[in-house]
Amino acid sequence: MYGESDIDSAVAAGVITPDVAAAFRNYIASGRSAPAVDEEHFRLLTGFNDIFVTIALSLTLAAIGWIGARIAPMAGGAGVAAASWLLAEYFTRHRRMALPSILLLLAFAGGVAATQIGIVVKINPDLPDRIDAIIGAGIAAVTAGATWLHWRRFMVPITVAAGALALVAVAMALTLAAFPAAKDAIYPITLAGGALVFAIAMWWDTSDKERRTRRADVAFWLHLAAAPLIAHPIFQMLGVFNADVDAAKAVVVLALYVVFAFVALAVDRRALLVSSLVYVLYAMYALFKGAGAVELSAALTAFVIGSALLVLSVFWHQMRSLVVSSLGGLRDRLPPVQTLVPA
Repeated sequence: MYGESDIDSAVAAGVITPDVAAAFRNYIASGRSAPAVDEEHFRLLTGFNDIFVTIALSLTLAAIGWIGARIAPMAGGAGVAAASWLLAEYFTRHRRMALPSILLLLAFAGGVAATQIGIVVKINPDLPDRIDAIIGAGIAAVTAGATWLHWRRFMVPITVAAGALALVAVAMALTLAAFPAAKDAIYPITLAGGALVFAIAMWWDTSDKERRTRRADVAFWLHLAAAPLIAHPIFQMLGVFNADVDAAKAVVVLALYVVFAFVALAVDRRALLVSSLVYVLYAMYALFKGAGAVELSAALTAFVIGSALLVLSVFWHQMRSLVVSSLGGLRDRLPPVQTLVPA
């Protein structure tokens, strides 16, 4: 299996020309009856060996973390971080394996954070909330710096998203340290962080609107990180899970999902729709249940939402054309509706 990054590497190495690469992409896209940009490609597997290696890496790293934790609170995380970096030298830089590279990045970032947490626990586990917030900001900042070094060395697309989440954690922790009362406004703060990550994702997206380079992969992961930071606070502030959802609240939830669908179509990214799906399912379920369809409420919910998503998937390109055409001059900053070009 060959992915977008493999084609880019072949072009960079001079194996094929950019025109040949474009013709190949157009041929694949025409066979699927959809523009290549609408496929929202990202590299996850190069073959079943990726899964095999990922399982082996998971077992190895789990064992290192377990053994290290028995030695000292910080040793487990340090061992996982060091092992992840060393293993990435082979599986990421040399073998260019997608799924193992993602696992190794996440393990490295988690190991760096766990090491610092272990040190704090070892020194003094009981500290005032404000000091804890400052320390948390420091841990997140160091983790963000570590992910930057990882990016400079290995350039795994998900790394930028991990670093962005760490920086959001820094901002949230510093806010709580400066204003302890802000803990009562944690959802608006999280929403602001999600909006910032979304803006960063759009910056990466607009730098490669036709989605032919690694920058599009980076944008994909950033959108995936931003979506829950946006959707979760909004629906939590609406109190979707706090009490029974009445008809008015269910309509609001569905209306918000339509807004998310509009944004998703405009930017040609589906992460917002996936992240908010559970809230829409719950609202629709409550709506059917309140209407008296108690026994079939779950089945009716699955049928209606599933059918709607299938229609959206089938007619994604046509619906996106309508959405983008309604945005006026803004559409020039968005991924093109049609990317097929003559071979």
